[in-house]
Amino acid sequence: MLSAVFASRELWDVIGLSLAVSLSATAAAAVIGLPAGAALAVWRFPGRRLLVVAVNSLLGLPPAVVGLALYLLLSRSGPFGQLELLFTPGAMVIAQAVLAFPIVTALTHRTAEELWAVYGDALMDLGANRRRAVPALLTMGRLSMLTAVLAGFGRTMSEVGAIIVVGGNIAGYTRTMTTAIVLETSRGDLPLALGLGFVLIGLTLMISAAAFALAGRPTW
Repeated sequence: MLSAVFASRELWDVIGLSLAVSLSATAAAAVIGLPAGAALAVWRFPGRRLLVVAVNSLLGLPPAVVGLALYLLLSRSGPFGQLELLFTPGAMVIAQAVLAFPIVTALTHRTAEELWAVYGDALMDLGANRRRAVPALLTMGRLSMLTAVLAGFGRTMSEVGAIIVVGGNIAGYTRTMTTAIVLETSRGDLPLALGLGFVLIGLTLMISAAAFALAGRPTW
């Protein structure tokens, strides 16, 4: 029975959507979070310490609250209702990116701050200004930065609360592996829920291992 389920097109659509949404959200969080975290380590400005504390505080953002906030923003009566993103994969990407962003930013900041303390003066002596030091720090700490991105990816792949609120768990459209696991568990179909759980864990491990393998390759 389980083998027949895993042979269905619907299940593979669910897996494909899960990967597409999570990878897109992680990429968005990385594009913004990596330079933001490094910039917080390099630049000094009024309120910087408060901003660092705020970013670290957001590591524990409740997913359901994020989903509710985005629901209010994206609903027809909300300020962004005209975009018609509610109950679409786009809304799910936004929700997951919001949750992954503080993780990527905070972990990047910690690594970049340590590197800046050790190599900051040397970089400035070599003629690099603070703006040019940001990509240099990201390159120097690329393995740690990869860890930050993978931590964000783990958050997006395991997310349930926010994407149920803004995605609606619509079959064939916004249903992901995590929301399907919740649904099948509530239906009492534990074998299918467990099967989806194993697929989710397997995909996460494979992507993480592949990323570390590629990052660890020599550049020559």
